[in-house]
Amino acid sequence: MIKLTLKDGSVKEIEAAMPAAEVVKGIGMGLYKSACCVKLDGQVCDLRTTINKDCAFEVMTFDSEEGKKTFWHTASHILAQAVKRLYPNVKLAIGPAIDGGFYYDFDTEKAFTADDLTALEAEMKKIVKEDIAIEQFGLPADEAKSMLEKMGEPYKVELCDEHAGKGEDISFYRQGDFTDLCAGPHLMSTGAVKAFKLTACTGAYWRGDAKGKQLSRIYGTAYPKASQLEERLKADEEAKKRDHNKLGRELEYFTTVDYIGQGLPILLPKGAKVIQILQRWIEDVEAKRGCQLTKTPYMAKRELYKISGHWDHYLDGMFVLGDPHDETKECFALRPMTCPFQYQVFLNRARSYRDLPMRLTETSTLFRNEDSGEMHGLIRVRQFTISEGHYILRPEQLEEEFKECLDLAKYVLDTVGLLDNCTFRFSQWDPNNKEKYIGTPEQWDEAQTIMGKILDDLGVEYTIGIDEAAFYGPKLDIQYHNVYGKEDTIVTIQVDQLLAEQFGMEYTDVDGKKRRPYIIHRTSLGCYERTLAYLLETFAGALPLWLSPEQVRILPVTDRAADYCQKVLEKLETRGIRATVDSRKEGVGYKIRQAQLEKIPYFFIVGDKEVEENTLSLRSCKEGDLGAKPMDEVLERIFRENDEKVR
Repeated sequence: MIKLTLKDGSVKEIEAAMPAAEVVKGIGMGLYKSACCVKLDGQVCDLRTTINKDCAFEVMTFDSEEGKKTFWHTASHILAQAVKRLYPNVKLAIGPAIDGGFYYDFDTEKAFTADDLTALEAEMKKIVKEDIAIEQFGLPADEAKSMLEKMGEPYKVELCDEHAGKGEDISFYRQGDFTDLCAGPHLMSTGAVKAFKLTACTGAYWRGDAKGKQLSRIYGTAYPKASQLEERLKADEEAKKRDHNKLGRELEYFTTVDYIGQGLPILLPKGAKVIQILQRWIEDVEAKRGCQLTKTPYMAKRELYKISGHWDHYLDGMFVLGDPHDETKECFALRPMTCPFQYQVFLNRARSYRDLPMRLTETSTLFRNEDSGEMHGLIRVRQFTISEGHYILRPEQLEEEFKECLDLAKYVLDTVGLLDNCTFRFSQWDPNNKEKYIGTPEQWDEAQTIMGKILDDLGVEYTIGIDEAAFYGPKLDIQYHNVYGKEDTIVTIQVDQLLAEQFGMEYTDVDGKKRRPYIIHRTSLGCYERTLAYLLETFAGALPLWLSPEQVRILPVTDRAADYCQKVLEKLETRGIRATVDSRKEGVGYKIRQAQLEKIPYFFIVGDKEVEENTLSLRSCKEGDLGAKPMDEVLERIFRENDEKVR
């Protein structure tokens, strides 16, 4: 059941999905104040939707993802209306709902500043107070374009031209003196957006293309209640403190240099150590699960990528060395993924069913030409390292091997402490966007049916992402939400029935016949740089002991404790613990503060009393002062926590 607040303040419960056209009509009339939009037969629609027959529907309130997007999209139009009132000559670009709020891009002679945001918020409050009705209307493409040209909105004209060939009316929304090209849906009036905040202003490129026009972007968020907004803003403040881009630089895990390039971070000794720890652990875990390690080139001739399909379907995302269009000269490209290289291991000699499954893995350095506007710290970069694997197998082995890949990913993510913040997405192709993919509709239907059955058999709770598949097959994306709520893929498991044919891969089956193998593309941890970013955010820089680049710091109070500290250090290092002695001529209070600021998991304070009693005064980054304890007891605690990978 969904509870809806009526205009008189009473609450009515209705079923979330039922054939009831009259209730949808009631929503369209504004009877239910908490409704944002409706979903009719699975399609999100405007509240004004009229239907002539019963259909399955859901009422989407702000508690639903679709409801939030509708609410935030409406807020973006209120922002745009405020901008046009205060700055009439500004040109409108786009203003979508995004994770956690909205933004709107504007073409303006002078970039917006924090002072401008204050003025815009004040104007938005006026628009909300006016409670302007929001109306939807449509125009034929030629009339729509003519109107936008008269309005002096070149970016909207360009968008209108792209939709003109569909033979449908172009959708607009009007709220008082403001009209915008938009597919919707939207709320019924501006008065529903009770609480909002403009959070930032930055630069952006039209269509995300660095060669395009430089625009000014304003970010914001909005909520039905002021208390919800206040809670969100507090969470944002905490997120800023945890942002890996801030913490990672302050704690000296990584840095970036302008003349090296955007999306090309420098891992400092701490960051490099964490990734080394993770890499060695992952390679050992994979080896125990029957994986074979490979080492393949960082680049290849374009001919390899033509066979795999990357040249036709992924060229814009690749770094090409040479002229990609000059067939008379040799042309290379840095690898965006390892699969076409690892297939050569299988193709090295004739294979039979006895060779399968063949589990090939590699710690792969990859290169992807990400848009400059997409770059963010270590989360999205142009060069990165990934725990990549390709399982080549017989069709009847697919479900068991897929299950093993998922079990591996969940084990790894749980061990490092990230699994609890993950969700699962079944990424499928878009049959209306066939040029993006290889294969036939029948092959895609077969692959997605097989994968859907596997996921259902394994009890995986997932959402469906249309047009999110790889160009050669559907995939399960394990999605992680960073401190700001933005979602990125951390691990992926893909089912591929197509590339084996592209490369002529085959094996001799039990009956002596030649058959094509299936392939699973998978990562066990995903991108190491992105994982480091998420670890810094999840643990607010205080990494678990087993992952910390420096696990223990020993702080002698006097020079007389030097020999004792050295003895403790040797005991730690014998068990592989990364420890140091801070023998600087500084007061112990200063040394303690430094250890706390650097988020060292444990530090020992050693004075004359500790030497005399064979103890260690133990302090923890997370628990504070734990008092003096026998040396062996303290060391055993460290060894156990490290061996068990305690979080």
